[in-house]
Amino acid sequence: MIVREAEIEDIPAIVNVLKLSLGEQDLPLSKDIWNFKHVENPFGKSMVFIAEENNQIIGVRAFMRWRWQLDDKELESFRAVDTATHPEHQGKGIFKKLTMKAVEEAKLNGDYFIFNTPNDQSRPGYLKMGWEAVNKLKVALKPAYNSFWKINNKNFSYAVSINCKRSSIQNLCTSWNKKLQLNQTLFTPKSELFLKWRYEENPLQKYEVIASTDYYIAVYIKKRKNLKELRISECLYTDTSRSKISKLISSLSKKFGAQIISYSPELLSLGGNLLNANIGPILTIKNLNLSTQENSDFNKIECWSYSLGDLELF
Repeated sequence: MIVREAEIEDIPAIVNVLKLSLGEQDLPLSKDIWNFKHVENPFGKSMVFIAEENNQIIGVRAFMRWRWQLDDKELESFRAVDTATHPEHQGKGIFKKLTMKAVEEAKLNGDYFIFNTPNDQSRPGYLKMGWEAVNKLKVALKPAYNSFWKINNKNFSYAVSINCKRSSIQNLCTSWNKKLQLNQTLFTPKSELFLKWRYEENPLQKYEVIASTDYYIAVYIKKRKNLKELRISECLYTDTSRSKISKLISSLSKKFGAQIISYSPELLSLGGNLLNANIGPILTIKNLNLSTQENSDFNKIECWSYSLGDLELF
């Protein structure tokens, strides 16, 4: 078995292995979607390793490049995402071999850490490879009072409404990042380019996006049996636009007939919450080049200031 870093020419074969391993029932797979996630990312190209046997790709492991910031220090990192093993080659330890090779390479490159939110089945494997469980993510749930009893099963579509110049969005991002620097917690620095890639042009998840000179919001509906959850994945705003945000979220919950509104209380406060607790998936982290103090701090969930979009799967 040969383990090596993937090249552009490998993408069709990589996509084929993903299809054979995962199927396309819940997640569409194509070369364009792979490129969106792993080539066009504004933070940089992903780190991808493959396993080969007899000149055939039998396993793939992708780590999406990400960036966190603490004060004025930017920390280059990766989030562990796509992985697949060819059905005929299960049980050969391919997942572990590829993962540990990526860890070795990222450490040599000077990257700071790898993070993800693995499910209950895969988390034990990560912990055995040196990942540490931080905590469950904090999520706030608020009843959508103006539409709670209005069950609406009509089809709907999302719209992207940019009511300002792209330069105004960048100005908003710059001021937002400066504000978060003062918190002395980890945050993902936002840019106009990042928001466009992450929310406006995302082929995996469509979002309702509304932007003006003083706010940017990206939401979508998550169906839970007979309930609709309006998930606020991203919300940047100026201090003077807080009241606008509340009214906007209220109008969006009415538009989509939502019963519950979910958001990150780390970056947004709406009041009237039904719940505000660590009820999200468990964040895990693998230290690569963090200092002893940084590693200790980052293993506390209180050190992380995140939007739901920073950590949700896509």
